[in-house]
Amino acid sequence: MKNAPLHIDIILGTRPEAIKLAPVIGQFQKDMAIATQVILTGQHREMVDQVMALFDLKADQDLNIMQPKQSLTDITCRTLQGLERLFRDQRPDLVLVQGDTTTAFAATLAAFYQQIPVGHVEAGLRTDNLWSPYPEEANRRLISQLGQLHFAPTSLSVEHLHRSGITQGVHQTGNTVIDALLTVAQRNPPCEIPGLDWDKHRVLLVTVHRRENWGEPLQDILQGFEAILTAFPDTALLLPLHRNPTVREPIQAYLGNHPRVFLTEPLDYGELVGAIQRCYLLLTDSGGLQEEAPSLGKPVLVLRDTTERQEAIAAGTARLIGTHSQDILQAAQELLADSQAYAKMANAVNPFGDGHASERILQICKDYLGLAE
Repeated sequence: MKNAPLHIDIILGTRPEAIKLAPVIGQFQKDMAIATQVILTGQHREMVDQVMALFDLKADQDLNIMQPKQSLTDITCRTLQGLERLFRDQRPDLVLVQGDTTTAFAATLAAFYQQIPVGHVEAGLRTDNLWSPYPEEANRRLISQLGQLHFAPTSLSVEHLHRSGITQGVHQTGNTVIDALLTVAQRNPPCEIPGLDWDKHRVLLVTVHRRENWGEPLQDILQGFEAILTAFPDTALLLPLHRNPTVREPIQAYLGNHPRVFLTEPLDYGELVGAIQRCYLLLTDSGGLQEEAPSLGKPVLVLRDTTERQEAIAAGTARLIGTHSQDILQAAQELLADSQAYAKMANAVNPFGDGHASERILQICKDYLGLAE
């Protein structure tokens, strides 16, 4: 083994990145052959801090870029400028990014400008529609073109990379979100919502936040939720609100007075895992929940027209239902009224990993850096 430690920077800015990188950071920090630095851009603030606290993580550097009503251009420029200084002064041997956020793309570009290799956790997701989801589909394609190590969660992700001409440095590892989920789920975390009786109602856990669902699609989605509650009086709806007023204000206006709708602030990750464990099914436009919920035996109805998690659709753990109110009602009705249909989805095998992805990523990086034992 070489005389080390070598220097690796792990960059994150949003809650999903923090969740999915937490087990990776844990593995790297335990390895004495590597000096690991965690850099937080601050693209999100409170939601990231919650996850960092849950996993007992601390940022070594915080760019603190978050500003009110920040645009994609704002996030990109401030991340580039902050990381240029750090990368130029400290010269890490490898930079790790996760997923398809603006933080991940900007960090990749900043590393490229300094000729520092990049490893991409959760590489190879594609919808093949540049505008959906926006801007994530573009971000992940661009990261793939600039990265050197590509940690693909599934065989389909590997195929996507190969199809786009990325054949070197591609490794199928599983998804690190399963590592994080199983670690937290073992603690059986509580999720106590004032007024919500988990035993009295079949609780539908709902999240809505994506840009493509803003405006008219969101109104359609909310009408679908109301229709479900009307058709099934034994159901209740738990909806943690996104902090963006463009999303939360229409939801509050439409559902805020419904007696079986529980609108909350964003749940911390432990509470979210507890909610997944206790709920009946999920309706969501989140990417991560499509991967997580099946590991806990919960069906997922995806409130989008496209998904980069096609493996979930193929495995039967999730269904793509779009945003039209009648389609939402029909899909939920099938699972709420037909126990066999519910059991088929609940018992389908999750295709996204076995909980050991982070260990594989560490070993691949050590091999790449010449630290193989």
